[in-house]
Amino acid sequence: MKAAIANLLNALVLIGLGLGLWGYFGSGTPSATAFIPVGFGVILLGCHPGVRKENKVVAHIAVLLTLIILVALIKPLTAAVGRDDEEAAARVTVMMVTSLVAMFFFIKSFVDVRRARAAAARASA
Repeated sequence: MKAAIANLLNALVLIGLGLGLWGYFGSGTPSATAFIPVGFGVILLGCHPGVRKENKVVAHIAVLLTLIILVALIKPLTAAVGRDDEEAAARVTVMMVTSLVAMFFFIKSFVDVRRARAAAARASA
């Protein structure tokens, strides 16, 4: 899987699972913070064309946003587990897993680019 596909999948999951009505009204204690993953998903979706074109700046922005949402989802997960809300815990876990997968493929793509540059430098020397 390429970083662009992983980013797209993560963005769609954040939008789909965090999407307003389900994340907000599906909770026993609705909070406007349920819309945060949706916002991150929309921004990551906007980054998709740049990530697909391997734009370094856009890819780094997408990585930073993915890391932020991954860390930010820890508190909702612990809260959902603490109140025995299995549906919310499952929803947050899926969002965290897709964020982790996206991080893995972003890092893998950065390493691959660095290796390719090093190989090209050795070949031209």
